[in-house]
Amino acid sequence: MRVPFLALIGLLCLAPAQAADNPAPPVGPSADPTQVRPGTYVLDPDHGKITWSVSHLGYSTYYGQFTGLTGTLQLDPKAPEKSGLDVTVPLGGVITGGARLNEHLAAPDFFDAVKFPNATFKATQIEPTSPTTARITGDLNLRGTVRPLAIDATFNQAGIHPVDQRYTVGFDGRAVIKRSDFGINAYLPQLGDEVTLRIEGEFKAAP
Repeated sequence: MRVPFLALIGLLCLAPAQAADNPAPPVGPSADPTQVRPGTYVLDPDHGKITWSVSHLGYSTYYGQFTGLTGTLQLDPKAPEKSGLDVTVPLGGVITGGARLNEHLAAPDFFDAVKFPNATFKATQIEPTSPTTARITGDLNLRGTVRPLAIDATFNQAGIHPVDQRYTVGFDGRAVIKRSDFGINAYLPQLGDEVTLRIEGEFKAAP
């Protein structure tokens, strides 16, 4: 019985070393919103954008984007209604795929980006509509005009991002506005008044 006993002692001594050499893999991202870490988050400008679409004279649906967004999210997963969101959208950097159209949209006919370089959104109410969705209502300030805006937001997942190793929370959103509500009346009614917004955001936990 002496040899088996010594072998057992050897295995017990070896096990901790093997565990150290082969640590447990990190927990992957979670789609369970109750597992999200509470706190302050900052929007990643490289992965925060708004894709807009509008009827182009009835012939097609035209798409463009706003990029370079900045924003702050105060997140309380246990009480989402207590969370907060502030976002700033640079208007001079609108992207359409055509330089002339980019310039025209930044001109006084549309965004008047020299006079009003940014649009801002500040949430005033966050109402959960399901375990992973919420309606975010707030004030949109565009061209100096403030109007209420409702965003239907969907939680995607949260976890350690594989690229930068920072804790990240991801959302998508959708909203519709009337541009005429903000004094953008150029080419109405031929060019559509309703503008659909598709919103994407990855928020990084603040240091």
